[in-house]
Amino acid sequence: MASRAQATLLQEQEVDPGDAPRRRRGRAADATPSATHKRARTPPAGQGLTTDERSLPFVDDPSLQRLERELGSTAPDQLELFAPGAAGQFTPLLGGLTPLTPQSSLELARAWYRRELEQGKRPRNTVESYCYDLTVLQELIGAKPINEIDRRDIAHYLGTANGRATRKRRLTSARRFFRYLIDDSRVLGHDPTTGYYPHTILLRSPVPLFAEEQQALLEAATADEPWSLPAIWLMLRLGLSRGELLTLRREHIDLADADRPIVYVFYDEATKRGKERKLAADAQFAAVYHSYLEQKEPVDTLFPYGPQAVNGMVDRVRRAAGLQKEVTPLTLRHTFAVEKAKAGADEDQLLALLGLAPDPRNRGSVRRYLKLAEPPL
Repeated sequence: MASRAQATLLQEQEVDPGDAPRRRRGRAADATPSATHKRARTPPAGQGLTTDERSLPFVDDPSLQRLERELGSTAPDQLELFAPGAAGQFTPLLGGLTPLTPQSSLELARAWYRRELEQGKRPRNTVESYCYDLTVLQELIGAKPINEIDRRDIAHYLGTANGRATRKRRLTSARRFFRYLIDDSRVLGHDPTTGYYPHTILLRSPVPLFAEEQQALLEAATADEPWSLPAIWLMLRLGLSRGELLTLRREHIDLADADRPIVYVFYDEATKRGKERKLAADAQFAAVYHSYLEQKEPVDTLFPYGPQAVNGMVDRVRRAAGLQKEVTPLTLRHTFAVEKAKAGADEDQLLALLGLAPDPRNRGSVRRYLKLAEPPL
């Protein structure tokens, strides 16, 4: 019988069939440069994974891990406290930009990329995060033309990250930047981030609300502010995210059939159009919605509030309902997904209902709901 360590190793090495080619973990952190062969998928009997091995991301080429560690170890203990300039830029863009070429500086390429993100109406936080990470890359590798940035530079950039989340964010920023240079600007023909993979960050198991808790929450919402009940209903019964809730407009609610209203979820950003969907509500929602319109009469946005107002409202209603467990807008969305899974929704149907792309991480996410919907042992 296989040991628990062996079972854990096999489970961690599973990948989605539609994902990238099968990846294997590199050697432990104390591997020597001469040991270039890949570690076997299953360790010798009685030998489990070390702490260092568990902390490594998946790679196709273990030599990249060694290179990343070697260059990362030469960095100072921490980055400087302040960025070189405002908004992650060294110098402000005061005029026109010169055309991009393979010999352009990283600074110029960053400026073009920033303009591309802003014209694509990407969220401000996303733009600032990407630009800051690219500023860090420039600070680490110095003045190099973009066509001379290589995998060693990326290893240095990733190796100096102070945590898994930071490393993952940096890799995402660099990868999307080079895809822009290759696919959109067409000034590069190679991607130096190829071969690097992010750490696998395990998803927490959701804690959904039980049937009696759901009912108590809806009853408490009835006695709260006029918008509380329709907002909680939409998150709990249709699985809307907080962001989707706050972008709803009156014209997104179709009440032609009072027994089966339709709620449309739209996105202004072209990159998120795949998340758009139309969801079937019921007569109960129609009554709740009509009552809300009579009290508030919103002109455009259905719920003219901010994200923190939604969080505060949900927690206030939770306390009024006498619930002890943590309840957030995400808890309501989790509860909706588990209830749909109990009603027979499969993996693909859950992805569609939640507006999620069918990628490996999202599939892993909805499998949590399917597991919670299984009959008790």
